[in-house]
Amino acid sequence: MFQTKVKELLLKKDLKGLKEVLNLETPVNIAEYIEVNSDNEKDMVILFRLLHKELAAEVFANLDADEQIKIVGSINDDKLQSLLEELYFDDMIDFLEEMPSNVVKRVLENYKHENRSLINQFLSYEEDSAGSLMTIEYLSLKSSQTVKESLEQIRKNAEELETIDVAYVIDKNKKLEGEITLKKLLSSNDDEIIENIMDKNILSVKTSTNQEEAVKLFKKYDLTVLPVIDKENILIGIITIDDMVDVIEEENTEDFQKMAAMAPSKEEYLGTSVLHLAKNRLTWLLVLMVSATFTGSIISKYEEVIEQMVVLAAAIPMLMDTGGNAGSQSSTLIIRGMALGEIKIGDYLKVVWKELRVSLIVGLGLGLVNFLRMKLILKQDLKMSMLVSITLGITVIIAKLVGGLLPIGAKKLKLDPAIMAGPLVTTIVDALALVIYFYLAMFLYSDVLR
Repeated sequence: MFQTKVKELLLKKDLKGLKEVLNLETPVNIAEYIEVNSDNEKDMVILFRLLHKELAAEVFANLDADEQIKIVGSINDDKLQSLLEELYFDDMIDFLEEMPSNVVKRVLENYKHENRSLINQFLSYEEDSAGSLMTIEYLSLKSSQTVKESLEQIRKNAEELETIDVAYVIDKNKKLEGEITLKKLLSSNDDEIIENIMDKNILSVKTSTNQEEAVKLFKKYDLTVLPVIDKENILIGIITIDDMVDVIEEENTEDFQKMAAMAPSKEEYLGTSVLHLAKNRLTWLLVLMVSATFTGSIISKYEEVIEQMVVLAAAIPMLMDTGGNAGSQSSTLIIRGMALGEIKIGDYLKVVWKELRVSLIVGLGLGLVNFLRMKLILKQDLKMSMLVSITLGITVIIAKLVGGLLPIGAKKLKLDPAIMAGPLVTTIVDALALVIYFYLAMFLYSDVLR
C-alpha cells in the first residue's frame, strides 16, 4: 500500500502529498522502498530530501552502503553536515567503515572538528572487535547523585542517547563502578543515593574482545546493552542489542558459507559481481576436487576387483552418499552446539560416546533395511547383500564419529569449526568407505577374487 502510494505521488509530482506520506511512515519501510527502487537514482534523491532531518538520519542508517554512497554524492555539504549531526555515533562509524576513501574524506571535512580524532580512533579498532561495534552515546551517572538528580539528567539528555534503559555509574576518572536500570530508578525514592542502589556485579567486555565473545554474553544473559571498557576499567562505550543482531546475522551467514565450502563474503548476493562470487567458490572447490582424487585413486587401486565383480560398482554411489549425509548431520549439530556454547573442546569424549551410540542405532537400521531391499527386491545373493549392508553400517558409524570430532579438532587448532562441515567431511568419509568396502569384498569373495 505504502509503495503503491509513493509511486503514484511521484508520477503526479505531488511533492507536498509525498512529503506528508513519507514523514508518517517508518524509517525501515522507507529505506526498503529506496533500496528496491535504487535504479531510479533521481526518485531516490527526491524521496530522501523530502524527509525531515531526524527521519532522514534513521532512514540513512537503514540503507545499504551502495545507496548511502549515492545519497552522499547527491547532497550538498550543508545537508550532509545536518545529516551527520543526527546520526548516532555507532551508525556513523558503521557507515564510514563501508565507504571509499574519497567519501570518508568528505564526511570528515563536514563533521564537527572536535569529534574527528574520536572517529579516527574508532575506525582504528579491529573490524571484528567490540570496539568497532560500540557507541559513545551512553547514559552515565555518578555514584554520589540522588535518584531525583539522575532522572532530571536523563530527561535532559534522552534525545541524544541511543538507549536509556541502563545507566552506567562511573567515578571522576570514568572508571566503571556499577549500573542501574531505568526501572530501578523510577521505582526508588527521590532522595536515594545511586551508590546504595546500583548493581556492582556487572558484565563488560574490553575494546579488543572479539565480537563472537560479546555475542555469547548477549545470548547467555539476555542482555540489551553491554558496556565496553579499556585495560584500566575506564568506560569507553556501549554495545546495543540492535548492533548485536546485525553481528549474529553476519556470523550465521559466514558459517553457512563456510559449511557450503565458500569463502565468506558480507556482500549481498544480488549486489555481488559474478567474478567475486566465482572467486569465493573456486578456491574451496579446487581444494575439494584435489582431495577427491584420493577417492579416485582408491577406486583405481581396486579396478581389477571391480572388473571381476561389476556388481560391486553399483553400490558405491549409495555408500558414499549415505556416509556423506550421515557425517554432515553430525558436523552440523556439533558446529551449532559449539556456536551456542553448549559443546566445549574438552567434551570430545562425550561427543564420541553419544555419536557412537547414535551411529550404532542408525547404522543398524539402515543396514537392515538395505539387506532386505537387496535380498527381496533386487534378488542379490546372501553374500552381496551382507557385504553392502555391513559396509553401510560401518560407514555410518565412521561418518558420524568423523563428523562429530572434526569441528572440535578445528577449534583445538584455532580454526573455524564451520570449515569442517559437509563437503570436507564427505570427502574424508568417501575415501574411508571405499577402503572398507573393497577390503570386505576381498575377504568375503576371496575364492572368487584372485
